[in-house]
Amino acid sequence: MRRRPTPAAAVAVTAVTLFTASACLAGTPGQARDPLAAPVSSGPDTGAGSAPGLTDAQTRAALINEADLGAPWMPSEGAATWRDGLLKATTTASPDCQRLLEALYTEEPFGRPSGSRAVSALDDGDDQAQLRYQVAAHRPADVDRALAWLRTLPSTCGQFLATTTSSGVETVQVEELLLPAVGDARQGLRVTLTGESDMNGQSPVLTLEVAAVRVADEAIVLTDGALGSVPPDDSTRRALELGAQRLTQVRAQARTQA
Repeated sequence: MRRRPTPAAAVAVTAVTLFTASACLAGTPGQARDPLAAPVSSGPDTGAGSAPGLTDAQTRAALINEADLGAPWMPSEGAATWRDGLLKATTTASPDCQRLLEALYTEEPFGRPSGSRAVSALDDGDDQAQLRYQVAAHRPADVDRALAWLRTLPSTCGQFLATTTSSGVETVQVEELLLPAVGDARQGLRVTLTGESDMNGQSPVLTLEVAAVRVADEAIVLTDGALGSVPPDDSTRRALELGAQRLTQVRAQARTQA
C-alpha cells in the first residue's frame, strides 16, 4: 500500500515536495537542460555511423499521454523538485554506482540518440508522482550493452551511500524490477533513495521505477517516481505495454510509407 509522507516528513522535505518548472541536467551535474517539455524531439545525430530511423513526427506519434493512463495523470507542469533534492548526488562507492546516479538524474541510460527522440511527462498530483516517457533511436548493440550493465546493478550497487547537493547523505538501494514481456530486450530497476532523518526521526524517501526496453532500432526509457512509494496503479506496466505496442505499430506504418 502506498506510503504517504506524514506532516513531520513533509516538513523534512520542504525542498522536495511539489512540482516546479526548474531546469534539470543532461550528462553530468552542471550542464543545464529541461527534460520535461512534453512532447519534445531532437533531430538525428549527423555524426559518422548514424543509423536511419523514425522521423521526428513518427517518434512523437509513438509516445503515450495522459489519455492512455487516465486520471489522475495529467500533462506535467515541470520538473519535480525532488529531482534536485534527492537525485542530484555523487558517490565514491564505485564508478558503476556514480554512473547509475547520473543516468537516473538525466534519464538517459543509453546516452545520446543516433536519431530522433521524443519525450512526454505526466504528473500525478494526488501522489506527488511524475512519469517521464522517452522514445529515441539508438543502435541496438549500444542498447543491449547498456541493458546488460543495468542488469548487473542490483548486485554491484545493491546498497550504497550518496551525497546530495542540498539534502545531505542518502542511502540508495537498487533492486531488479520485473517488466512485462515487451520489445526485443528489456531491463527494469527499482531504486529507493532515503535521506537523512530530521529531529523528529522522519526521513524523505524517493522511490523510482526505471524501465528500459529495446524495440528494434528504437528504445523506450520510462521513469516513474514519487515520494514514499510509487502509486499502486501499475502505471509502469501499463505504459510499457501500450507504449511498446504503439511503437511497433508506428514502425510498421513507417516501413509501408518508405
